Amino acid sequence: MTKPAEAKPAPKADPKSPAALAKPPPEDAYTQIEMLTRAMEMVRQNYVDESKISYSDLVEGALEGMLHRLDPHCEYMGKSLFEDMQREQSDTSEGIGITIALRQNILTIITVREDGPANAAGMLSGDQLVRINEVLTDSVGIAEAMQLLKGKAGDEVRLTIRRPGTKQFLEFKVKHETLAETSVHDPMLLASKMAGAYKIGYARISQYNQPTPRELSKALDLLEKEGMQAFVLDLRNNPGGLVDSSVAVCGEFLPEGTVVVTTEGRVASQNPPPFRTPSRNGREPRKYPIAVLINQGSASASELTAGALQDLKRAIIVGTTSFGKGSVQTILPMKNGAAMRLTTAKYYTPSHRTIHEAGVEPNIISALTSEEELRIAKWRASHGTGEAAALELASLGDKQLERAVDSLKGVLVFDAFVAPSLAPAAKPLKENNP
Repeated sequence: MTKPAEAKPAPKADPKSPAALAKPPPEDAYTQIEMLTRAMEMVRQNYVDESKISYSDLVEGALEGMLHRLDPHCEYMGKSLFEDMQREQSDTSEGIGITIALRQNILTIITVREDGPANAAGMLSGDQLVRINEVLTDSVGIAEAMQLLKGKAGDEVRLTIRRPGTKQFLEFKVKHETLAETSVHDPMLLASKMAGAYKIGYARISQYNQPTPRELSKALDLLEKEGMQAFVLDLRNNPGGLVDSSVAVCGEFLPEGTVVVTTEGRVASQNPPPFRTPSRNGREPRKYPIAVLINQGSASASELTAGALQDLKRAIIVGTTSFGKGSVQTILPMKNGAAMRLTTAKYYTPSHRTIHEAGVEPNIISALTSEEELRIAKWRASHGTGEAAALELASLGDKQLERAVDSLKGVLVFDAFVAPSLAPAAKPLKENNP
């Protein structure tokens, strides 16, 4: 009688074989959509309040959650909200002078304009918005919050904020005002009390708009005529603005045609050309030492300036890590009249570093307390002019500015010592021996 053949163990798969190295099968979209549909039906059958479970309500809720989970800058805008945004005047200058964003899913004030009513009321960068008028903000997105904060000059908005530095809850009543569009502020030579024997210039950019590069260039020309040897560019609490203006500001200190920013999305063929510094019409770039001040309120275009000058070894960055907004949002209209705000690309600095969700880390870290920030904000809103302003600034106790000035002094001292040593050594005279 013939014995049955013994079963042989299956050969072990070679981990280096093509089959083992193959990618896992693509995700089954239909299975996931079926799960979403079944969940929707379970909600419709079991949720207690029948007025909240229409298909349109549930689909909009799913879209809101889906986009919110991607990153803080993605958002679903319902039909009415999208229509309101389309009707907005993009160049309006009426407001309360704050910029907001989601930080760890909390509506947070990123910047407070020193010439705006919010600053005059005592609000600070980093304050968390808890309530806008009667609306709690725990489930409010950026677009909706911007609509709630809108108003004409003279309109009042009531805000409740939480201040993380002191854990206080504070109430504010702020009236909308017409805000000036000037973006370059307080160009001056710092007082000798701060700068010592050196002539160190200072100027602050509050936002990037169309005239910003021209305003800065004019301010630098005037300071150079006064003998400026080094310069502090203050980008603290600058929420950004026009990327072209940020690139042109970099162009004041870099050779023309220098790549400052690249924009990269998923489809390489659709990426635009890199941003390069503009022509200077034969003028040489400014070559004196620079320090750039940033903080957690420096976002978007201001981060691109700081990151580019840092990467290209053109400036010392001082302060605290910036906000981390380095992405491009595109508004995608939908058939139902609504729209999605979707992140479609990221900005990269010259060393191909992304600032998105990471920010720019300073070369020299220096932080301020809430009390120090409030004191500086009050000075920015109301101060003297000329030499009086420089003396006030020197007595303000701005530790970040002091660190920036000290770093520039160090560079100037180093240059003074190193420059002579780089000169050709004098040859000793030959003695004529008899």
